[in-house]
Amino acid sequence: MRAWFKKNLGDAMLAGDELDRIEALLFAAYATAGKPEELAAFLRHESDGLLHCEVMIYFSPGFASVATAVEAEHCERPAPDGLSVLVGSEHSQLTLLTGRVS
Repeated sequence: MRAWFKKNLGDAMLAGDELDRIEALLFAAYATAGKPEELAAFLRHESDGLLHCEVMIYFSPGFASVATAVEAEHCERPAPDGLSVLVGSEHSQLTLLTGRVS
């Protein structure tokens, strides 16, 4: 399996501008590619017991070029709990994160 990527945008209260910039890059790449199922990015607010949660973006392997451009780091496929689709189809969440096909 090809590598997943993640980008920590930091404090959710301050992540808006960077999130908007990355989301625009993702939407452009997604549209240019013809909106395939293997392209998806996911968002989750995570907290390790800190006062504020941090915004994490997870990039499927198909978004490697965007992930590299925004200096995301390699990671394992994320657990689906608490993830929402940032860019991609709802169906991609099922297939990419669980390996199941509906």
